[in-house]
Amino acid sequence: MDMINVEKPDSRRLEQLGVSSWPVWEKGVSRFDWSYAGEETCYILEGRAVVEPEGGEPVEFKAGDLVTFSDGLNCVWDIREPVKKHYRLG
Repeated sequence: MDMINVEKPDSRRLEQLGVSSWPVWEKGVSRFDWSYAGEETCYILEGRAVVEPEGGEPVEFKAGDLVTFSDGLNCVWDIREPVKKHYRLG
Protein backbone atom coordinates (compact mmCIF):
# COMPACT_ATOMS: atom_id res chain seq x y z
CA MET A 1 0.00 0.00 0.00
CA ASP A 2 1.10 3.55 -0.66
CA MET A 3 2.03 5.69 2.32
CA ILE A 4 -0.98 7.90 1.52
CA ASN A 5 -4.10 6.49 -0.13
CA VAL A 6 -6.93 8.78 -1.31
CA GLU A 7 -10.33 7.51 -2.37
CA LYS A 8 -13.71 9.05 -3.25
CA PRO A 9 -16.13 7.13 -1.03
CA ASP A 10 -19.86 6.94 -1.58
CA SER A 11 -22.34 7.37 1.28
CA ARG A 12 -22.64 3.60 1.69
CA ARG A 13 -18.89 3.19 2.28
CA LEU A 14 -18.90 6.06 4.79
CA GLU A 15 -21.80 4.43 6.63
CA GLN A 16 -20.04 1.03 6.67
CA LEU A 17 -16.96 2.66 8.22
CA GLY A 18 -19.04 4.56 10.78
CA VAL A 19 -17.34 7.83 9.81
CA SER A 20 -20.01 10.07 11.38
CA SER A 21 -19.13 8.69 14.85
CA TRP A 22 -15.38 9.41 14.53
CA PRO A 23 -13.86 12.40 16.38
CA VAL A 24 -13.42 15.70 14.51
CA TRP A 25 -10.15 17.62 14.06
CA GLU A 26 -9.86 21.14 12.68
CA LYS A 27 -6.85 23.24 11.68
CA GLY A 28 -6.44 26.56 9.91
CA VAL A 29 -4.10 27.40 7.05
CA SER A 30 -0.63 26.31 8.19
CA ARG A 31 2.41 24.18 7.44
CA PHE A 32 3.87 21.68 9.92
CA ASP A 33 5.85 18.45 10.25
CA TRP A 34 3.95 15.33 11.30
CA SER A 35 4.79 11.69 12.02
CA TYR A 36 2.23 8.87 12.19
CA ALA A 37 2.68 6.38 15.05
CA GLY A 38 -0.03 4.08 13.70
CA GLU A 39 -2.35 4.09 10.72
CA GLU A 40 -4.89 6.92 10.47
CA THR A 41 -7.95 7.10 8.25
CA CYS A 42 -9.74 10.41 7.84
CA TYR A 43 -12.68 11.80 5.92
CA ILE A 44 -12.25 15.41 4.84
CA LEU A 45 -15.37 17.46 5.58
CA GLU A 46 -14.00 20.88 4.60
CA GLY A 47 -10.86 22.40 3.18
CA ARG A 48 -7.86 21.41 1.09
CA ALA A 49 -4.34 20.27 1.95
CA VAL A 50 -1.20 18.84 0.41
CA VAL A 51 0.82 16.29 2.38
CA GLU A 52 4.44 15.85 1.38
CA PRO A 53 5.74 12.42 2.44
CA GLU A 54 9.44 12.15 3.24
CA GLY A 55 11.11 10.97 0.05
CA GLY A 56 7.86 10.84 -1.93
CA GLU A 57 5.56 12.85 -4.15
CA PRO A 58 3.12 15.36 -2.60
CA VAL A 59 -0.50 14.18 -2.33
CA GLU A 60 -3.38 16.68 -2.48
CA PHE A 61 -6.81 16.04 -1.01
CA LYS A 62 -9.95 18.03 -0.29
CA ALA A 63 -13.50 17.86 1.03
CA GLY A 64 -15.14 14.55 0.12
CA ASP A 65 -11.91 12.53 0.14
CA LEU A 66 -11.23 9.53 2.38
CA VAL A 67 -7.50 9.46 3.14
CA THR A 68 -5.43 6.73 4.80
CA PHE A 69 -1.96 7.47 6.17
CA SER A 70 0.37 4.52 6.81
CA ASP A 71 1.98 3.73 10.15
CA GLY A 72 5.45 5.27 10.35
CA LEU A 73 4.83 7.98 7.75
CA ASN A 74 6.91 11.14 8.23
CA CYS A 75 5.55 14.09 6.29
CA VAL A 76 4.82 17.80 6.05
CA TRP A 77 1.22 18.98 6.11
CA ASP A 78 0.54 22.10 4.01
CA ILE A 79 -3.04 23.20 4.76
CA ARG A 80 -4.13 25.56 2.00
CA GLU A 81 -7.78 25.98 3.01
CA PRO A 82 -8.87 25.37 6.65
CA VAL A 83 -9.42 21.65 7.18
CA LYS A 84 -12.15 19.90 9.17
CA LYS A 85 -12.03 16.11 9.20
CA HIS A 86 -13.37 13.02 10.92
CA TYR A 87 -10.51 10.67 11.86
CA ARG A 88 -9.90 7.16 13.17
CA LEU A 89 -6.62 5.87 14.54
CA GLY A 90 -5.59 2.25 14.04
